[in-house]
Amino acid sequence: MAEPTSAVSDRQGPDDRSATGAAGATGTSATTAGGPDRDADAGLVLHQVAKTLGGRLIVDNLDLRVRRGELVCLLGPSGCGKTTTLRMIGGFLRPDAGQVLIGGRGYTTTPPERRPTAMVFQNYALWPHMNVFKNVAFGLRLRKLPKAEIAERVERTLALVNLTHHIRSFPAQISGGEQQRVALARALVLEPEVLLLDEPLSNLDAKLRVKVREDIKEIQQRVGITTVFVTHDQDEALSISDRIAVMNAGRIEQYAGAHDLYREPRTRFVADFVGTMNFFEGQVRAAPAGGTGDAGAVVEVGDVVVPCHAPSALAEQPGLVGVRPEDVRVGHPGGVPARVVREVPRGHFTEFVLDLGPLTLRAFVGADTPVGQETVPVTFGRALVYADGKLRSELPGGRAEG
Repeated sequence: MAEPTSAVSDRQGPDDRSATGAAGATGTSATTAGGPDRDADAGLVLHQVAKTLGGRLIVDNLDLRVRRGELVCLLGPSGCGKTTTLRMIGGFLRPDAGQVLIGGRGYTTTPPERRPTAMVFQNYALWPHMNVFKNVAFGLRLRKLPKAEIAERVERTLALVNLTHHIRSFPAQISGGEQQRVALARALVLEPEVLLLDEPLSNLDAKLRVKVREDIKEIQQRVGITTVFVTHDQDEALSISDRIAVMNAGRIEQYAGAHDLYREPRTRFVADFVGTMNFFEGQVRAAPAGGTGDAGAVVEVGDVVVPCHAPSALAEQPGLVGVRPEDVRVGHPGGVPARVVREVPRGHFTEFVLDLGPLTLRAFVGADTPVGQETVPVTFGRALVYADGKLRSELPGGRAEG
């Protein structure tokens, strides 16, 4: 069995000695010309980081700044570069270009065991022949710390993750969620500056996954540790993160809090990947006087007219419109008639598939909202306009994207 690794610095600083700004050569404290942000508020900075594997560009000049004590999720589909990015932060892969800074100090070429980071792997990597105490103490024993200090730190950390009662249990004797917390404790006991989690909940069933992610967030907030969490699960990312970096093809498409990411996705990829979005193409026109609320434009799709916020430059041009299913309002008087194709109960809401003639839409309606008709009127709430794959809507409050 491969040795489980929870890499952490020996607290003597990085082995990056120069301040040239070249790939693999970051300065320990001085700012390089045109280099990354080294302010004291930044727990982690990636500056123009790139990595090619097997002749394919996996991470493409990526920039990322994580504030101290912040939990950031790297969210994206398989192959987008999120795990490769995490492994470069942890020192398990060396960037081909760019810089990795932790607490304002360069760690681009520093090996994992000398970085102030600790990794929780997807498979937990627990020693089956060691009990919980020995698994958590493993990294501390490698540092040759005094036995009394090891015992105190292990017991304190197990109390933090609520596993003191399993201190003498073996991995096979505890549940999957408890094994995950042992792996988390083994990382936290090393007192890293940055905690790295590589899809740590993927081996758990759906209900337990919700419970454990809540535990992780609570522990992270209590400890106040800078954390990077990799996942392909949007529900995980939206529920646990302070901010989310949505990755696609080695780049960050958008970096924002959960609310802004969901309500104001800046690219079509983000709008499609995070949540559910109805997309349809139509002709953008200036809004007629009256009848469209505060919308300054409409998109026409046959006889269907959708109010939207779009810049005047898009008027009389084709546009791609995105509408969340909860913004498709069913049963409002004066709406466009739509045929109910399918009704799918989803617990606290019902999903409707609606045929409006020139387009088919999904709508989410509260489970207690009666519909009970084959044909229903439909109106639209928030609608976003995209051009060249980027958000172009003029958002309320004076903001514009694109």
